[in-house]
Amino acid sequence: MRILLSTYGSRGDVEPLVGLAVALQALGAEAVVSAPPDQEFVDLLARAGVALAPAFKPVREWIESAKTRPADGIPQHSARMIGAQYEAIAAAAAGCDAIVATGLLPSAAAAQCVAETMGLPYRHVTFCPLFLPSHHHRPFPYPGHPHPPEVTDPRALWELNTGVMNALFGDAVNGQRAAIGLPRVDNIRDHVFTDRPLLASDPVLWPWEPTDLCDSVQTGAWILRDERPLPVDLEAFIEADAPPVYVGFGSIALPSTREAARVAIEAARSHGRRVILARGWVEAKAIDDGNDVFLTGDVNQQALFPRMAAVVHHGGAGTTTTATRAGSPQVIVPQIVDQPYWAARVAGLGIGAAHEGATPTFASLSAALATALAPEIGARALAVSATIRTDGAEAAARLLLDEL
Repeated sequence: MRILLSTYGSRGDVEPLVGLAVALQALGAEAVVSAPPDQEFVDLLARAGVALAPAFKPVREWIESAKTRPADGIPQHSARMIGAQYEAIAAAAAGCDAIVATGLLPSAAAAQCVAETMGLPYRHVTFCPLFLPSHHHRPFPYPGHPHPPEVTDPRALWELNTGVMNALFGDAVNGQRAAIGLPRVDNIRDHVFTDRPLLASDPVLWPWEPTDLCDSVQTGAWILRDERPLPVDLEAFIEADAPPVYVGFGSIALPSTREAARVAIEAARSHGRRVILARGWVEAKAIDDGNDVFLTGDVNQQALFPRMAAVVHHGGAGTTTTATRAGSPQVIVPQIVDQPYWAARVAGLGIGAAHEGATPTFASLSAALATALAPEIGARALAVSATIRTDGAEAAARLLLDEL
């Protein structure tokens, strides 16, 4: 049994699929991951012992190329991506028995087209309940398509969301389908997501509630176990004094994250805490030559976070799950898309603070950090950490193999 796992996006899209690939291989199946060939992903798959089938181009190269066409919107970028991804995924799918896809919608739609043309089973996966239709929450409002202020019912908003997604992605998806002889689809969202998508998120952090709008299967988060030791100099820094505060914004490279990193250092210092600062895609830098800030690149967060006084981050699904599993109090400074929702979940569970807005001030972040550093938040974070599932990838792998 050979299964292709396809995605196009940042690390938060790639690493869970690698976790599923490892789980599939442990059960005797063969797995190959089609993902952007950025060096960090090449290294990630090599460490995990999983084959990489390169997507059409590195995602950071794609981001830079998109910046050169500022007048283009989602429809134009989607049209350029879907054809190229179809070719890359079709090559990767040779000899495969099924395709599991996630990532940016044009890429997932390309994977589905490949599955249809090759007669292969197709499963869609998402890492956040927000993106799946439910009468328990509103859809994410795409840029240029805000929710009408007079419409507040989630069901009505999800109905409107069908038209929004058709407007944004319909021409690209149906254009690709026509080019390869597949019939037109009238509801892009439901066709690509399917009527029974996999939801690879933790049911404690964000439980999926039954709804007649979508029959999702929540497996738990797909966690790739990281065995890397921490660098010797980082170990020495941690051990030299009281637990520091971690600050990192992952693959979110925005002016707001660069400013948030600077403010976070000042806020941590005001609480008498040292800082471990992750460079991330924004290439964050220390604000001075003080010896209380340790600058690091890619590091084993699973080993690092349990030793932190608090974790300040952007609220990506993967980082939120890792910090929660570690029992680390969190301060989420959400930037885009699903991150405000994860921030609200963390605050609602009493395991951290949700900063309001993407660009904190010294006062606002100091207050949020004071909340996270409170003893009762630390105790609650430790209690919740024991409830986080670690077998989501294995559960999903068994489900997929049973179906096949």
